[in-house]
Amino acid sequence: MVDLGRVHVESFLEMMSAERGAAANTLQSYERDLDDVSSFLNGRSVRLTEAASADLAAYLSSLAQKGFKPSSQARRLAAMRQFYKFLYAEGLRTDDPTGILDAPKKGRPLPKTMGVEEVGRLLSQAETEAEDPAPGQLQRLRMLALLELLYATGMRVSELVSLPARVLDQEGRFLMIRGKGNKERLVPLSQSAITALKSYGRLLATENAAAKEPQESAWLFPAASKEGYLPRQVFARDLKNLAIRAGLTPSLISPHVMRHAFASHLLANGADLRVVQELLGHSDISTTQIYTHVLEERLQQLVQTHHPLAKQAKKHE
Repeated sequence: MVDLGRVHVESFLEMMSAERGAAANTLQSYERDLDDVSSFLNGRSVRLTEAASADLAAYLSSLAQKGFKPSSQARRLAAMRQFYKFLYAEGLRTDDPTGILDAPKKGRPLPKTMGVEEVGRLLSQAETEAEDPAPGQLQRLRMLALLELLYATGMRVSELVSLPARVLDQEGRFLMIRGKGNKERLVPLSQSAITALKSYGRLLATENAAAKEPQESAWLFPAASKEGYLPRQVFARDLKNLAIRAGLTPSLISPHVMRHAFASHLLANGADLRVVQELLGHSDISTTQIYTHVLEERLQQLVQTHHPLAKQAKKHE
């Protein structure tokens, strides 16, 4: 007896090749996925061409139980959608059973971050280099100021490199940042960031005054670029080089990772999630919630430290 399911799969693959120009590896992937669906349905005594939505949902559920990643489940669902749409278009079915199936939710990946010790090593290396009076000290002081500002405020790298020169004239421990959508937010500065900023500003003014053709710039970190300020790619490159000199793995360190470190370290030390949202310039709290794993760890530690039953359990260990 002819397996009509197999015949229809082959017709589907021919259509994908002839009409859609699907590549050979794509066709092979579709064939493997549909064969797997067919095998599962056979175990339920259901033909591939006659499967109902519940049958296909059970198949996806079985994939999840076997530990398939959401991306792998989504790929199988995509193959099924294409196949059953083909059957519907060809008049071989009067419905599309995949129409009500939901794509598996992909877990949001946790942001890469740095430990407090790693940040400390990076800042210590930058500070040691900035104290060297040899030629090029301005660039080394600039790196220290960039790092101190980044870790103190958690601002985006685009916000950091485009800070205006008037920042050097302000007094106080707060900095006004203009972020996405031209929105402004106020962030506090650490004492070490203020010190690094002043040291950089003093040498910048000294070198400008000593130049044959002094050039006033509107930017805190001026550079010979199209925008007139330090390109973020240059800062990212210099940061990785600094990481190497500090004995750290450069591939794990970037300005964005430093921003994540700022947020993670604040939360781990008791900061409120909404405060961190304001400091990062997130318009929606859901964006900041990628850091909830830090809060969960902190809450577990709090319970283990302060809950009376947890204390009793420790006494009996």
